[in-house]
Amino acid sequence: MKEAQQHTIQRPVTVQGQGLHSGVTVNLTFKPASPNYGYKFKRVDLPEQPIIKADVDLVSHTQRSTSLSYKGATVSTVEHVLAALVGLQIDNVLIEVDAQELPIMDGSAKDFISVLKEAGIQKQAASRSCFTLTETISLYDAERDTQMLAVPANDYTLTTLIDFNSSVLGKQYATLKNINDFEQHIGQARTFCFVHELKFLLKNNLIKGGNLSNALVIAEQEMDAAEQQELADLLGEKAASINGTGYLNNTPLRYPNEAARHKLLDVIGDLALIGTPIKAHIIATKPGHTSNVDFAKLIKAHIKKQRHLVGLPTYDTRQAAVYDIQKIMATLPHRYPFLLVDKIIKLTDNQVVGVKNITYNENFFQGHFPNEPIMPGVLIIEAMAQTGGVLLLNTVPDPQNYLTFFLKIQEARFRNPVVPGDTLIFKLDLVGTIRRGLCEMKATAYTSTKIAAEATLVAQIRRKN
Repeated sequence: MKEAQQHTIQRPVTVQGQGLHSGVTVNLTFKPASPNYGYKFKRVDLPEQPIIKADVDLVSHTQRSTSLSYKGATVSTVEHVLAALVGLQIDNVLIEVDAQELPIMDGSAKDFISVLKEAGIQKQAASRSCFTLTETISLYDAERDTQMLAVPANDYTLTTLIDFNSSVLGKQYATLKNINDFEQHIGQARTFCFVHELKFLLKNNLIKGGNLSNALVIAEQEMDAAEQQELADLLGEKAASINGTGYLNNTPLRYPNEAARHKLLDVIGDLALIGTPIKAHIIATKPGHTSNVDFAKLIKAHIKKQRHLVGLPTYDTRQAAVYDIQKIMATLPHRYPFLLVDKIIKLTDNQVVGVKNITYNENFFQGHFPNEPIMPGVLIIEAMAQTGGVLLLNTVPDPQNYLTFFLKIQEARFRNPVVPGDTLIFKLDLVGTIRRGLCEMKATAYTSTKIAAEATLVAQIRRKN
């Protein structure tokens, strides 16, 4: 997986085809985009040419395809295009389309891969941000008997297992061990449906662009001449026959397990809506667009939560303190009940990490919500400031002769309440250099799994009179 840098395409390229459900001729143009742009769709046929981000939060429809909607504009059947982009490890592209539904082409990602390679893949200066999963995420949909798992792994790998109780398909599985193999092993796998589904959809005027060149059609039993002619008429084909292979007109397979591989392709396309490349092993049993999208939402929410904790320092209660309470009191002028740091566990030229254990015996709980004890937010800020004071005073040879004064608190946010039993970990990082005793620090207070508060603090150290 290309992790070092982001990629886009070198020049615009256009592909034309029919929408599977609408039957409308569609022009789709891929255009280069700047770093961190991601994937976005532009409806150039609409008056204001709205742009719709490829974001799982914008999914509006998952019946037989995945649709995105934003401010009244919709793009449908996005999964094959997105799978092609992920498979080629292209990070940033604007996709212009002159109709609501993207073209189905041959029912796979093959034509999109071909035109994107024709455009050329351009390396960009920005680095790629790839999220590494550290715990298993699971989803079970009892109604559809679908199970999705994301398991920690060193790369992005996928496995799909399907079972339609079909004598033709049987039970199938497919796997992709390396995204570099997508084009060869997954990208050409076509969408599929059963004859009974096809009849229903065609009679209800739903798949106007469907034909035997853009899907595998599976029949569980022989059809008599009248049934064959009826289906041929519905499809607009000269013939529609089953001669023992189980596939309409004996369409040859591109892979023995083409159906399972196409389901894997759909999973890749739908999970692209997470918006971030991931390192995980995805295991999907009986997947579909609805479950894929629900799973993408779970993973996105997990990533959002974990990114808040990226800077959480490691705290081992057995590790010796850099500053115990006695040394803290020798450095800071504060005393109980206003000394709010128990120990310092890390101290460098640019960073300090302090700890405070919160108990019900804290004096402020006597008057601050005594029946529902919550640590006052201003005291969390004060505790971070005291921890930052240790960092600043460490820059002078005689800290006992100096005081720290905080001049400004900026961008203070309180994320989660702090209650008795919590252990607060304060991390403060210098922003820039200390000049004339003035400095700026980025301060964050964590509990074990959450950010409690954060702020930017501006302080100055002055010699005592």
